[in-house]
Amino acid sequence: MREQIRIFFTALMFYTRIPCPPWVDHDPSYINKATRFFPLMGWIVGGIGIAVFYGASFLVPYSVALFCSMVATILATGAFHEDGFADICDAFGGGWTKEHILRIMKDSRLGTFGTVGLIAILGGKFLLLNELVRYGFPVLMLMMLSAHALSRLLPVVIIFHHVYARENDDESTKIVAKPVAQTLSTGELLTASIFALLPCVLLLTVMSRQYETPALGVFVGSSIVMVLWIYHKSTRYFVRWIGGYTGDCLGAVQQITEVALYLLFLALYRVMDQL
Repeated sequence: MREQIRIFFTALMFYTRIPCPPWVDHDPSYINKATRFFPLMGWIVGGIGIAVFYGASFLVPYSVALFCSMVATILATGAFHEDGFADICDAFGGGWTKEHILRIMKDSRLGTFGTVGLIAILGGKFLLLNELVRYGFPVLMLMMLSAHALSRLLPVVIIFHHVYARENDDESTKIVAKPVAQTLSTGELLTASIFALLPCVLLLTVMSRQYETPALGVFVGSSIVMVLWIYHKSTRYFVRWIGGYTGDCLGAVQQITEVALYLLFLALYRVMDQL
């Protein structure tokens, strides 16, 4: 139990900016083990966003409350995933070789591709959540929890099935990688999957009270197809250009999947309302 507690706090320290006990460190072996709790961090970050939205909605319009909620989730993670997404936009937008892409990825400066990408994904997230508000707070809460948890499962699957993109051995151009999990066991993948799917089960339970079973089948099937499509396209692209993944790749996949899930939720709810 003490081992699991240490692994949990390692995940909390690595994936969020939430203060942790002083005895928690950056032991690489624990960072690898902490991957099992990555979707659980989605519960925490999503829960912070939900709490801020709920509290702010009593004082300001829903759109402003959603803005406050998004800011809260960004602060909770230190823009960890948004930074990865921006780096990926800059790197793959401006790089044409593995070495060049990895070098741009490590540049702390934000380029045109990264700026445009951040505006697009954050703006899209805000617009989608603003539309989902109309379905009520309980549904919005479960949608946010599901999206934050399930979007963090996809990076875990990538770690399990693919290799970390190695740095250039040439010392003159060597790139120092950020700490990132690089190995994962089947048991850890299973644990992460359970944490990722539980909010989705709760969401389906709520939806089952509103819609017929066939509609739920469409929802589940569409979610699975979309997540598998993102996984296939993203990993194929990363492997083709850099031979694997990096921490920035994982952050980008998380952001893309989260927004895609909001879009899917909105599209399916609108379709169900018309049936």
